[in-house]
Amino acid sequence: MAKVEIYTTPTCPYCHAAKSLLQRKGIAYEETDVSRDPKLREAMTQRAGGRRTVPQIFIDGQHFGGSDDLHALDRQGRLDGLLGLTA
Repeated sequence: MAKVEIYTTPTCPYCHAAKSLLQRKGIAYEETDVSRDPKLREAMTQRAGGRRTVPQIFIDGQHFGGSDDLHALDRQGRLDGLLGLTA
């Protein structure tokens, strides 16, 4: 299985949508709440190539963007392979 990291805030509907997709697929993820710590948000922004919005999603250390990007990968049939779900 791939290592999935997701930067979130508690009230973000896109964060909830991304986490819900991962949960439906049975994927564990490491969540970092950046809502109360400017240093964590800055670290996320640097890792995400300047993107400041949440969620920001990393799979095996590679940045894949936000919730819309994650759902697009799923629609394209590419997400399962990235997550290590294919045989």
